[in-house]
Amino acid sequence: MKKENRSFCNFLQPNNVLCGLTDTDGKVVLGKLISLLKRHFPALDEEFTGKEIANREALFPTMIAPGLALPHARIPGLTEPLTAIACIPEGCDFGASSKAKVMILLLTPVDNPNLHIQLLSALAQAFKDEAVTEKASKCTNAQDLLALFSADDTTIPDFLKASDLLEPFPAVLQETDSVLDAIKKFAMTKSEELPVVDNTGDMRGILSMADLLKYSLPEHLLWLEDMSPIYELQPFSDMLKTADENKVADVMREEFTMANIDDPAVVLAKTFLQTNLPQLIIVDADGKPAGMVTLKNFAAKLFWE
Repeated sequence: MKKENRSFCNFLQPNNVLCGLTDTDGKVVLGKLISLLKRHFPALDEEFTGKEIANREALFPTMIAPGLALPHARIPGLTEPLTAIACIPEGCDFGASSKAKVMILLLTPVDNPNLHIQLLSALAQAFKDEAVTEKASKCTNAQDLLALFSADDTTIPDFLKASDLLEPFPAVLQETDSVLDAIKKFAMTKSEELPVVDNTGDMRGILSMADLLKYSLPEHLLWLEDMSPIYELQPFSDMLKTADENKVADVMREEFTMANIDDPAVVLAKTFLQTNLPQLIIVDADGKPAGMVTLKNFAAKLFWE
């Protein structure tokens, strides 16, 4: 049987909404939201919940969009998510340069990473337009706020996909870029691997820092028993002399592992385990690069973010 489509609104109750708050300290607002949930869910441990939220805030700032704060935690013993919202028209300080005008507290079962990440993704999508946050902050009652959420057509899929875990590329290389251009982009982005596209934006290959090392130090040199003749790194010097002339297309790998934007997250986990890659290139339905998923952030989102 097909599951009924759900949205964030399905997890929000009118009695868990605070409108028109004038507090300027975000910690005070958060405390009010935790106490509000405690009032309706007596089993909730306020002190433990506050510490769990603070621990996550220290690792991952929860201002996920201009004006929107999303403090969250995974709480043992919950069977369904608990949510509460505060609307602060003039904003409050919450550890970021911009003020939080809407604060959404999200508590999820510790053993349901699928729903946890899906709710975070759905909220980020719903509030990607700053005008939505501004409108929500000015709601004067719970009914108006719920109506705003009900009008949003963002649904929560049944399972996590690559699109829910996607990160933007720090940079993209053109196959006609010079090797020197690539070196500069690696230096500026601190990336280990970058996608290579043609002039239409289609994927052509991958270039990594390891590829540049391999290009500079051909395999036959690695078989030398005595490497003292190249202690001064002459092969790298030689490569750098022509780095502005040689093209990325001459250095990149045309064979690489990638995943589709609609692939289930468990398929990404399988691919990570089978390939030992630090990141996966994600392509859209047209085969164009949509972003990447790093093993580091995949594990963080799955286990503790």
